[in-house]
Amino acid sequence: MNKRILILVIVLTTLLTGCWDVKAPERMLYIHGMGLDYKDGKYEVYAQIIDFTTTAKNEQPITNVPQAEVGHASGKTINEAVFNLYHSMDEMVLWGFFSYVILSEEVLKNGRSNQVIDAFIRYRETRYQIWVYGTKDPVKDILLTTPNLNRSISLSKLGNPENSYEQESFIKPINFRTLIIGLNEPSYEIGIPFVTISKWKTEKETKNEVELSGVGVLSPKSFKGFIPAEKASGLQWMTNDTKRGEVTSKVGPNEDEHFTVVVDKVKVKVKPIVNKDKVKFDVHIKLDFNISEFKDKVSIDEIRKEVIKEVEKEVKDTYEEGLENDVDIYRLSEHLYRKNIKAWKKLQKNGKVELNEDSIKLKVEINKIKSQRKSFKETIDK
Repeated sequence: MNKRILILVIVLTTLLTGCWDVKAPERMLYIHGMGLDYKDGKYEVYAQIIDFTTTAKNEQPITNVPQAEVGHASGKTINEAVFNLYHSMDEMVLWGFFSYVILSEEVLKNGRSNQVIDAFIRYRETRYQIWVYGTKDPVKDILLTTPNLNRSISLSKLGNPENSYEQESFIKPINFRTLIIGLNEPSYEIGIPFVTISKWKTEKETKNEVELSGVGVLSPKSFKGFIPAEKASGLQWMTNDTKRGEVTSKVGPNEDEHFTVVVDKVKVKVKPIVNKDKVKFDVHIKLDFNISEFKDKVSIDEIRKEVIKEVEKEVKDTYEEGLENDVDIYRLSEHLYRKNIKAWKKLQKNGKVELNEDSIKLKVEINKIKSQRKSFKETIDK
């Protein structure tokens, strides 16, 4: 009988040995965000480590416990800097929850962004869904910001941008997958969101929050430039991915009277028109919007006219800002590539077709107007 028990114990012990190399969650550190800068010939790496005991829930965590810490190291390559960072780590680091990376302008220049992409996507624990941002501010300061009301840091705008994009589709979030596709396909340029630090106040202090500041445009070999937020509004009207946006314009005889409509549907069609050695693009934008505030004695036709006028202005302003930076900001070259590759091969130079102020013919149409209130309930369907 004792011999049978001994044999059973040996068998069970053998079966359990497969779990001996599993690391306990509490014995690991978790990377949530990274910041990269480039100074004096070295990469400066900042790592944001989060504590899941305070971030695993949506509600406000314990305020006297820091949600995150930021470590720093430098190296001649990104991997060297990361390994130097390991020198100060108490436990093994898990990269499986790595959510976003912030790149300084110096990192974006001279094709260094390619090294960033290679360094992270080649590692087995990281994913292509990592969100990418640029900044003019110190990357360390941005990593030290916390969400409003001290909510879980895993729900921040940086780590979870799709949530806020549903409410305001100002600048579309970009992840590594989209970035790689944009750099590998005509016009071999892509815009990434830029962020800055804004100030919010509590009853006790002023705290830092993250705010979208514009768009930086990358090519495989260079940083093409920065388009500030006030010049980047046209981007939201040139994509079918827009969920919600606003248009504010003047109306009535007084120049200081304004109204705002909320756009909740955008449909864009771009048609390249080739004529010998030139190409132009017919851009047709259809919008649905809600009237949320208005002045008395304002007609539907007046509102429609002013919304069309403002959207056209924003689209053209962003387009012209792109031309000044030698950027195909709306990726018009890709539309020609998709729809007439023979003409694209003939007209392209380094993946781009020549563009000027007359290269787009813009038409904006209002498809549906909704009021949401009985006091202004007219709805127009076409």
